[in-house]
Amino acid sequence: MSDYVERVYEQVVEKNQAQPEFHQAVKEVLDSIKPVFEKEPKFERHKILERITEPERVIIFRVPWVSDNGEIQVNRGIRVQFNSAIGAYKGGLRFHPSVNLGIIKFLGFEQTFKNSLTGLSMGGAKGGSDFDPKGKSDNEVMRFCQSFMTELYRYIGGRMDVPAGDIGVGAREIGYLFGQWKKITQRFEPVLTGKSLEYGGSLVRPEATGYGSVYFAKEMLKTKNDDLKGKTCLVSGSGNVAQYTTEKVVDLGGKVVTLSDSNGYIHDPDGITREKLAYVLELKNVRRGRIKEYAEEFGVEYHPGGQPWEIPAEVAFPSATQNEIDGDEAKLLVDNGCFVVSEGANMPSTIEAIDVFLENKVLFGPSKAANAGGVATSGLEMAQNFSFDSWNREKVDQRLHRIMISIHKMAYEASKEYGEPGNYVLGANIAGFKKVANAMIFQGHW
Repeated sequence: MSDYVERVYEQVVEKNQAQPEFHQAVKEVLDSIKPVFEKEPKFERHKILERITEPERVIIFRVPWVSDNGEIQVNRGIRVQFNSAIGAYKGGLRFHPSVNLGIIKFLGFEQTFKNSLTGLSMGGAKGGSDFDPKGKSDNEVMRFCQSFMTELYRYIGGRMDVPAGDIGVGAREIGYLFGQWKKITQRFEPVLTGKSLEYGGSLVRPEATGYGSVYFAKEMLKTKNDDLKGKTCLVSGSGNVAQYTTEKVVDLGGKVVTLSDSNGYIHDPDGITREKLAYVLELKNVRRGRIKEYAEEFGVEYHPGGQPWEIPAEVAFPSATQNEIDGDEAKLLVDNGCFVVSEGANMPSTIEAIDVFLENKVLFGPSKAANAGGVATSGLEMAQNFSFDSWNREKVDQRLHRIMISIHKMAYEASKEYGEPGNYVLGANIAGFKKVANAMIFQGHW
């Protein structure tokens, strides 16, 4: 059966050239699920791998807009609707200069299995643009978002495809996108999640990815009769995921000593307290400043151009972007005493890094499991919208916590069933894949 898997992977590479991130995501999943085909040959018979690695639909469109100085700008918009076997398409929008078709396909492919693990009825999708909101005025961002939605609106809807935020897309961008969708369609429905509370957003949605990553780490540690109390933790990034990862670690008695952005990282050996975190939230969310300013404010070290993985710690939460930990950095983490890694970003560890973690028995929570809290709470936002209800903070957080416990349990039990207890890469991929694959078989050869 491994011949079948290898053959499909080679076809994916051949058909999707110059898309290394997509190749990487497919290889990581396919390598993990090889044992499934030994037990259940029906998946090969139904050509599930050929179907599940091919998006159901790819939409690419131009996004023209006018800058404040009157110049016409043109960006590219993308939406990849990957798989709807278990529900309407669901997945974020990313606005960043690095966005291309390969990256969006990798994210949509990962999203399919991540959404499957949540237990909610959500298919997989992803989208975005090579537009960079950094350095743009509010009016420029609004004009871009309105142009982007003027094309995208045809392909999304509350029971068809529900985008959310991602890198570069926060509450401001979601608001502009929703306003344009509503103006064009004359409808008010949960077509986007991550909305502000005033018009249907959910409490805990901004915090959910970071909180969920910490909840997953907590469950992994529990299998070793351990917890986060007193642990030194590394967090990369300083955006939404990093901010709320830090908050939850502090709540559970851990100590976060690093944050970063694209220019470098800070090391605060005394730990980032709630008061210091409040400064970070104002710095990044209001002033849109750089993390270097934290070092100046609190008199700590700033390392330009570096990443925090050289600092000794027991737990790491990579929360910035894809492939931020390579094989050498993974070895450095292990050598410096790190034995827990919970991924808050999407695919932040390369395949070489993951191999290092697994070989060294690190408790490793892959992103499709560990960072599923964000999309899970997006699903809870949709549930509130469809029922014309609004839940309090405690109820949403409890539901999120229960979902993360369930995801951990599914991944752990699948890893046990296939002979590698505690290999969450294997367990998460198999559990997520089997649910989607069986749904595809039940629905026929579409």
